[in-house]
Amino acid sequence: MSDTWTGDAAGILPADASDALLVGRVQTPAGPSVVVLRDGILRDLSATFPTMTALTESADPAAAARAADGPSLGAFADVWANTAPDTRDDAHPWLLSPIDLQVVKASGVTFPVSMLERIIEEKARGEAESADGIRATILDALDGDVRDLVPGSPEAARLKQVLITAGLWSQYLEVGIGPDAEIFTKAPVLATVGGGSDVGVLAESRWNNPEPEVVLVVSSRGDIVGATLGNDVNLRDIEGRSALLLGRAKDNNASASVGPFIRLFDGGFSLDDVRAESVTLSVEGDDGFGMRAESHMAQISRDPADLVRQASGDHHAYPDGFVLYLGTMFAPTDDRDEPGHGFTHHLGDVVRISSPYLGALVNRVQHSEDLAPWSVGIGALITSLAQRGLLGKASA
Repeated sequence: MSDTWTGDAAGILPADASDALLVGRVQTPAGPSVVVLRDGILRDLSATFPTMTALTESADPAAAARAADGPSLGAFADVWANTAPDTRDDAHPWLLSPIDLQVVKASGVTFPVSMLERIIEEKARGEAESADGIRATILDALDGDVRDLVPGSPEAARLKQVLITAGLWSQYLEVGIGPDAEIFTKAPVLATVGGGSDVGVLAESRWNNPEPEVVLVVSSRGDIVGATLGNDVNLRDIEGRSALLLGRAKDNNASASVGPFIRLFDGGFSLDDVRAESVTLSVEGDDGFGMRAESHMAQISRDPADLVRQASGDHHAYPDGFVLYLGTMFAPTDDRDEPGHGFTHHLGDVVRISSPYLGALVNRVQHSEDLAPWSVGIGALITSLAQRGLLGKASA
C-alpha cells in the first residue's frame, strides 16, 4: 500500500494492462528516455526512438514499438514510487509526461455541460456567487436537452436565432453548436507535466477547476495513433471576465498534465474504443472535501475524428505531430466553501482522472508561482540528445 498521495502503481495502469501497448517517457540521470512497458518493466527505447515524436511519426507506431527493444530502467512500480516530487530521488528514474515535441492543442465546448458552464462564466463575469441564478435562467431559456443537438445543423441554427431573440446568445454557444469547433493552443511544446506531478493554478484565482479530458495523439500526416488522459486546468474566474483572457486562464506553469502513458492504437484498441470510453473524476482535499463524478465520451457533440480534421489539414500543418485535448465532460458545481459559490480548488487537492482503457492520471494542485519553473525546452532536449549520441537515431 502506498503512503503517498500518488497511490499504488497498480492503480495507475489500464484494467487490461497486460494486453495494452503503453509507451511513455522517463527522466533518467542521463536525460529523458522513451520507454515501453512490458511485463511490468520499463524498457528504454531511446537508442531507436530518441523522442516520442520519432516513434509516433513512424509508419506504424504500434508495430515499431513492439519491434524495438532496449535496456531495463526498472519496474514501473519503482519508477512510479520515485515520481512524487516531495520524495523524488533524481539519481533514479521517474515518470514524465509521455509527449515531447508534439504541439499541445485543445478543443473546447465539445460537451453540452461544458458549453453551458462557459456561458455561465461569461454571464457571471467570473463571479462564482452569481452562477446558480444564471444557470437556472439559461436552462429555462433552452427549454430542453441539447445533448443530441448536432453542431452546424439546421436545428442548431434555429436554436441560435431563438437565443439571440432572448438576448442570451454567447460566443460559447457559437462554438458549441455552430459549424466551427474551438481549437486553441494549450501549452508550449515540452511544457506539460505527467502523472504523479503537481499541477498549477494562479494564486490570484478564486474560481477554478480540473478539466478531465481524453487526449488524442496525432502524427504529422493527420493519423490518430493513440490516446492518453489529460487535465486542462482552467481558471474560471479569469476566463469568465473575457474570452480574450483564455491564455492567462489556461497556459500557466504546470497547468497542463498528460499521461500516464500513451496507449497506441493496435488490434486491441482503436478510436472506436475511445469513443465508447468512460472517464471518472475524483478530487480529494486536505480539508476532508471529496468529489467523484463519471461521464462518457459518447456524450461528445463533435466526433473526435472531426475535431482532428478541424485542427489539422491543408490549413495547418504540424511537422512533429500534435496532441489534442478533446474537451471536458465535467464542470464541477458542488459547493465547497460558501453556499452558492460552487467548486474551486484548494492547495493540496489530489485530482484523479481515470478510465478503463487509459489508466489513471493523478496530480496534486499547487500555485503555479510556487512550483519549479519550466526549464527543459526544445534546446535543452536537443542538447541532452546530442550529449548522449542519440541525434539522428530515429527509426524510419
